[in-house]
Amino acid sequence: MTAYVGRAWSMLRFYTDFAYAGVAYLVNSKAHRAMPNLAHVEPIEKLSDAVTRILGHNPGPFTLQGTNTYLLGTGSKKILIDTGEPNISEYISALKSVLSSTNSQIEYIVITHWHGDHVGGIDNITEEILDRKKIPIYKMRREKDEGVERFHYVEDGFEVAVDGATLKFIATPGHTADHFALWLKEESSLFSGDCILGEGTTVFEDLHDYMTSLEKIRGLNAKRIYPGHGPVIDKVVDKVDEYIEHRMKREREIVKVLKEHEEITSMDVTNQVYSDSPWAVRLAALNNVKLVLKKLIKDGVVENPYFETFKWVGGEKKVQKEDSSL
Repeated sequence: MTAYVGRAWSMLRFYTDFAYAGVAYLVNSKAHRAMPNLAHVEPIEKLSDAVTRILGHNPGPFTLQGTNTYLLGTGSKKILIDTGEPNISEYISALKSVLSSTNSQIEYIVITHWHGDHVGGIDNITEEILDRKKIPIYKMRREKDEGVERFHYVEDGFEVAVDGATLKFIATPGHTADHFALWLKEESSLFSGDCILGEGTTVFEDLHDYMTSLEKIRGLNAKRIYPGHGPVIDKVVDKVDEYIEHRMKREREIVKVLKEHEEITSMDVTNQVYSDSPWAVRLAALNNVKLVLKKLIKDGVVENPYFETFKWVGGEKKVQKEDSSL
């Protein structure tokens, strides 16, 4: 009877915290408020001879200061990387102003992944900037149908170029299954999409793929990373190592919490491991925790006796670097 009551109370707490986190996320997202203490990012900034960043004007708990979109090229024809969210008039005005001031036009659009803050502005750009002119929009295919008429699906290694900017597509799944990073050959620089952010950490759909992609990025020896959110990264190796260590640290923290309880829900694990994180990002943290728990189940050290409750069953376990990419 005591065990039953305990489990019922755990489930009640799970749903209460889940709902609270969901409301916090929705409120912050709709308000388009950036999280506090973020670095300043200029709305429009020329970052190199071939790269201009235009901020998406969509700050929020996951978008940080907003989505970074980039215009590439030294001539009149440009490549646009990502398109921001839908119906953000400030972004469309900023993009128009850059194109006008440089007497240039968008020749290609490249999408790093399917999330709405990266693909959402396609229709606005098509109608308000391209005058409905059809141009190639390059993207990796997802399993779900996205409308073949919209995208030109490409594979790892595909290249697109304009004057001063040659982009090579590098498959970096993990954050999403369809995630591309983009190698700018002329600069030996990388557009990392949401695989690596300028500050803070990111969420992921698959931990194994994500860790593999981080190792792949580390091996590129990029001179600079232009992230999907946040400021430019010049200390590339330090940042990638920080991301790899962070994921391993989170796994160690989750294991520690599991060992301290007979049984515990995924939300209670999240609240303990991410106790310093705002409620607006707690659902994303829960997703990360659940993916680590899934890995630990495959490792044979955790069981899922019912619903969202988990139990440590393994012995003393060292969480090593190589384990995080299993």
